[in-house]
Amino acid sequence: MTSVTSQRAVRWHPPSYDIRIETLPIPKIEHPDDAIVKIQLAGLCGSDLHMYRGTARLTEPCIMGHEFIGEVVALGASFHPSSTGRPHLYSTLHIGDKIVSPFTVSCGECHFCRVGFTCRCVESRLFGTPLTPGGQAQYVRVPRAGGTLYSLQDIPDGSLLADSSLLLLCDILPTGVFAAFQSLSHAKTLPFTTRQPYPLSASPPQIGNASFLPFLEEDTSLTMAVIGLGPVGVCTCIALLDMLVTRKLKFNVIAIDPNEARRAKMASIYSIIGGNHQFGEFQVADTNNVKELVANLTKGFGCNAVLEVVGNTSALRLAYELVRPFGCINSVGVHSDHTVPYKGVELYDKNVSLDFGRCPVRAMFPMALELLLKRQDVLGSVGGETSLVEKIASLDDAVQIYDDFDKGKCGKVLFDPFK
Repeated sequence: MTSVTSQRAVRWHPPSYDIRIETLPIPKIEHPDDAIVKIQLAGLCGSDLHMYRGTARLTEPCIMGHEFIGEVVALGASFHPSSTGRPHLYSTLHIGDKIVSPFTVSCGECHFCRVGFTCRCVESRLFGTPLTPGGQAQYVRVPRAGGTLYSLQDIPDGSLLADSSLLLLCDILPTGVFAAFQSLSHAKTLPFTTRQPYPLSASPPQIGNASFLPFLEEDTSLTMAVIGLGPVGVCTCIALLDMLVTRKLKFNVIAIDPNEARRAKMASIYSIIGGNHQFGEFQVADTNNVKELVANLTKGFGCNAVLEVVGNTSALRLAYELVRPFGCINSVGVHSDHTVPYKGVELYDKNVSLDFGRCPVRAMFPMALELLLKRQDVLGSVGGETSLVEKIASLDDAVQIYDDFDKGKCGKVLFDPFK
């Protein structure tokens, strides 16, 4: 551990829009399960804007940022080679190891962690809050580190991955994979992926099964929409297209955003990853004309699934207007305490399923890592027309970058705290 006792950090002050670069104490081990990490890169995420804008309604200052990669510089007493019956990192993690952290703390030992719902761990905390200071700093304390962290020593092909792309594993890429996986695994989507009518698509054959006519061409094609083309929305599109093509499913995917620059970025990325998709079509659309577009594509039925990646009521309302009867809305956007913009009768009359919530990043790491290795062409570069990461900046630039990001003037930005 360094002999230096102070660090620089990006700190938010209430009530809103107040970002400062401050000198603060370097965190120390407080619990035997803690690790101290020296930050190499930290990300600015769309959900940071809830804090920035004051919609999270916090009343205490806090160090920002829930995306970070770095090097372990101190470990609590729980970490030793003879540790047994606990997550394996308690016996294998060492000072000097490089790690990726999910955006939430997870113990790896409770019921929710054991079944894979790691974001709802009984010890869950969100980095970048007053209780758990974040990673937009030079150092961070990671509670329950043996269950939370992911060691890059566990990645066989880790040397092939750019540091900037590893940062995407903290949140946005697993969240995009999660949204796509949830939608394609939903019981209401399965008839189109299994080519079996509901409920046979999700259950073994039963005595006295209902008799259905054979599927027509239109019954085997999925129409899916992604609302929001910020960094998480782009990751969602990349993940969704990869799953659809890998499974050789017929599809139409519509990527929606009111911001022209974001639509152009997504179109450029698709020009790289699209290839010759013989099974489907992909297009970007403005919010103003997308309802007519979906109606024309689906003979007025609507989308089988809508993936909402914004986190506001207008996006949720648009999702409802685009989804077909017996469709599903999967929302991974971070929402405030505004009322969901649907009446019960509206959901009932369309048989619409709603799926909301936070990505269990620690559980989704393997799927996200596989996609990251496959798509280094767009996920591994920085600053290009088709790069997901726009630039790597100094903490000194954080005030301006937060303002630009809030106004949609920039995309995904990473901070190098020692730059």
